[in-house]
Amino acid sequence: MKRLLASFLAFGLVAGPLMATPAEAQRRTDQGEARKEMRAGNIMRAREIENRIVPSMGDAEYLGFDYDSTAMAYRLKFIKNGKVKFVDVDARTGRVLRRSR
Repeated sequence: MKRLLASFLAFGLVAGPLMATPAEAQRRTDQGEARKEMRAGNIMRAREIENRIVPSMGDAEYLGFDYDSTAMAYRLKFIKNGKVKFVDVDARTGRVLRRSR
């Protein structure tokens, strides 16, 4: 019984990191897609978008961004007074698509 349990634990330690959840797999795909699109000159770099948007958010704390390869858009995340706010930006043009309130 102990050997069986040890085998399962060993398998989990080895195979666990190899089995990504769908969200993690999508995130890796989106990151790779963003790199490919940036190299091709189809989208703006994340730093360019951040330099435009972050100063416009006043005293909200910037948390980071995600890239959506399907929409070709960045989603910048901020927090202010305990509330998370999102700014969606077209990755091709840098135009703000939507701001949450």
